[in-house]
Amino acid sequence: MVSWKGIYFVLALFLGSFFGSIFMLGPFLPLMFISPAWYRWITDCIVATWLTLPVALLEMVFGAKVVVTGDGFVPGERSVIIMNHRTRMDWMFLWNCLLRYSYLRLEKICLKSSLKSIPGFGSFATISGLCNICTDQLIRLSYLCSPPIRRMEHLKRMQAYRRGWAMQVAAFVFIQRKWEDDKSHFEKMLDYFCDIREPLQLLIFPEGTDLTANTKARSNEFAEKSGLQKYEYVLHPRTTGFTFVVERLREGDNLDAIHDITVAYPQNIPQTEKHLLNGNFPKEIHFHVRRYPIETVPTSKEELQLWCRKRWEEKEERLRHFYEGGKCFSATGQSIIPPCKSELRVLTVKCVSLLYWTVFPLGMLALLYLYSFARWYFAAMIIFFVVQQKIFGGLELIELACHRYFKKQQKFHDTKIKTN
Repeated sequence: MVSWKGIYFVLALFLGSFFGSIFMLGPFLPLMFISPAWYRWITDCIVATWLTLPVALLEMVFGAKVVVTGDGFVPGERSVIIMNHRTRMDWMFLWNCLLRYSYLRLEKICLKSSLKSIPGFGSFATISGLCNICTDQLIRLSYLCSPPIRRMEHLKRMQAYRRGWAMQVAAFVFIQRKWEDDKSHFEKMLDYFCDIREPLQLLIFPEGTDLTANTKARSNEFAEKSGLQKYEYVLHPRTTGFTFVVERLREGDNLDAIHDITVAYPQNIPQTEKHLLNGNFPKEIHFHVRRYPIETVPTSKEELQLWCRKRWEEKEERLRHFYEGGKCFSATGQSIIPPCKSELRVLTVKCVSLLYWTVFPLGMLALLYLYSFARWYFAAMIIFFVVQQKIFGGLELIELACHRYFKKQQKFHDTKIKTN
């Protein structure tokens, strides 16, 4: 049953992200055509301010406790983050860890394309699944009401609009989970980040999906065919994407370490967005971090695949001790490397975030009510987001095109200087 907590969570995130897309990110879009690197830095900072909101809501409003053990992070370093996929919301809960140990503006998320925002409306990735619970029903109803001859066209159009505006601006990496389709997009995005020297921390889930009875059965079937160990607490990882990402970032000299994070929920486990909508928020979230400097990670593709599988063997054993033992990764309950932010600073950030993102949507609603120029700007931005999605396929693709243009111009200029 839907609870007031779940409704408040969805509304708070949606209103902040929607108006943030229009009024905070929108004014900086022209910068993309002048300097993609500066555009990326500024929009990453803006996105990071919003990412503190779900952290504040989970901890201050719904009372979630966060425990981080293990190696921790070196602030500001460039890394690939690999994590077990226990629930569909793990990537959102990780922000509670990164707020303390890193910088949220550095994080990029690799997610499957089905986890995208409301058709036509752009929200940050956090509420995509929550809103899809409602919008999928509207899509089905609209589909059934369409003439049979136009239903296929209707489905394609609705699928195209599932990309969130703010996620496009944030340059998150969405995949179809078909390597033939994903490889080219991965390559372009990673090369872009390397070219502009963007210090990113890319979160990927090698398992490919969250742990459920069905996915565990498929994983065990694969293990039986391949002569591998059957897992109870994790799924067997898919190593193709992981090895490609590590190799590409290595080649671009944009990788300092790999962070292997194990996440666990000692009490209630909110498996899907529907659980959050029903008010089933996690009471405790435990993260165990292992940091591997890139110099210690194998360089060959085959060894890197074996290295990744070995990490998952360790995760299985670690989670077994966690759930069958004292429901903790470490007796101390602390990481080896202290967080880069004090708890007082984290508390201040959460309080400011909660206050700002409560007042901001109300202020934007008042602005729209009082001033016609705000309504014209609002309408123009909505038209722009919809039209660019239809023509170009997303803002991140336009950003990549701008970068390639400037890069080509720079090469032409350098060649001209050499010939003279």
